[in-house]
Amino acid sequence: MASEEMGPARSSRWSAMGRAFANRNYRLFFLGQGVSLVGTWMTRLATGWLILRLAGADAPWLLGVASFAGLAPTFFLGPIAGVFVDRWDRRRVLVVTQVLAMFQSAALAWVAFSGPSGPLAIALVVALSVAQGAINAFDMPARQSMMVEMVARREDLPNAIALNSSLVNGARLVGPATAGVVIAAVGEAWCFAIDAVSYAAVVAALLAMRLTPRPRAAAVGSVGRRLVEGFRYAFGFPPIRALLLLLALISFAAMPQSVLMPVFAARVLGGGPSTLGLLSAAQGLGALAGALYLASRVSVLGLGRVIVAAAGVLGMGLIGFSQSGSVWLSAALLTATGAGMMVQMAASNTLIQTMVDEDKRGRVMGFYGMAFQGVAPFGSLLGGWLAGLVGPRPVVFGSGLLVLAGGAAFASQLPRLRRHARPVYARLGIIPVAADAAAPVAVRPPSPREMGEPVGP
Repeated sequence: MASEEMGPARSSRWSAMGRAFANRNYRLFFLGQGVSLVGTWMTRLATGWLILRLAGADAPWLLGVASFAGLAPTFFLGPIAGVFVDRWDRRRVLVVTQVLAMFQSAALAWVAFSGPSGPLAIALVVALSVAQGAINAFDMPARQSMMVEMVARREDLPNAIALNSSLVNGARLVGPATAGVVIAAVGEAWCFAIDAVSYAAVVAALLAMRLTPRPRAAAVGSVGRRLVEGFRYAFGFPPIRALLLLLALISFAAMPQSVLMPVFAARVLGGGPSTLGLLSAAQGLGALAGALYLASRVSVLGLGRVIVAAAGVLGMGLIGFSQSGSVWLSAALLTATGAGMMVQMAASNTLIQTMVDEDKRGRVMGFYGMAFQGVAPFGSLLGGWLAGLVGPRPVVFGSGLLVLAGGAAFASQLPRLRRHARPVYARLGIIPVAADAAAPVAVRPPSPREMGEPVGP
């Protein structure tokens, strides 16, 4: 009897996975972004391998420096960029960032093809990483904030976010594997060149969209005042504050594993570019599976428990990977870490975007970018330095312990966070308000699994 009841619920869940594709603008974005992201992931892997080849014994430290250079601008510029994203046309911001990113990738290709070698080449790669980081500081809040403009129904927003995450990680699966083949055959430079060309697809998709003009309130007050207003809003509401803090901790703790991946591939596991591509692809496969799971969910209710479970999977996966000496076992463990990281990140994004007020969306997503990408370089810089002192294994082992501690702390706060989220969910119609208007209660579709989910994050 139970299996008969669960069958329709499972069928409904999977049939709803692609509901955001009913929106033409989202379909265009998905296709254009899909092409571009493959090139982006090729560049990420090729950059690490280029530095590893140029730097020799100093590679762990310089990999940390390069990652810091590429992500740190988001920490310093992301919240300020969010202020302008709330004021400017988001599509225009994205077109400009994509064109600038195209030139940045073309410059990397020049360095790898015919530019200088040795320390000067490394310095140019780091400088170009800083430029890409500054571009991303504006791109991320604009991209995340524009999601709501691409879907006609607000209830499709979580599905759009999850599908976008699946796209990112599908590209993460294809891009590094392709880059490994390209690097082995013709070198890193062609990865950068392919990435530069790929940006044309997303620019074309953005220009082809038919968007309803978004009413924007007149900008009142200075940039600093608007920034402080956004900070007070984001960190004054306990659910959003808790999600941002957990995301920042996990980004800080998990980044050393990604940055040190070339070291694990070449020196711990004794492989080459193809091994690095396999490990990156395995992590991308897990992240893709996690994103598809989120896309199959029919509600944001219960995502708090999902975030706690994802943190546990990520932490245990990092600990296991740090001790592995087998390529295939390492790949399996990275599949788990990819799933845990993606579910935690995308579920946090979904909850924040569901609860945030529209007039503050850009600023809050600026803080989201700061937590997700901006904090990560500090972890990569510290991880690269520590790896040079004690080796990569203890660094990643410690990262796993930090992730588990953060997940446990968040789990202890869930009951309180749900109480704060209930009024917001009731106002948005996610849950109905009880007759006394004081205690909203959850009413879910008549599936035993769905009826069992808690109300709130």
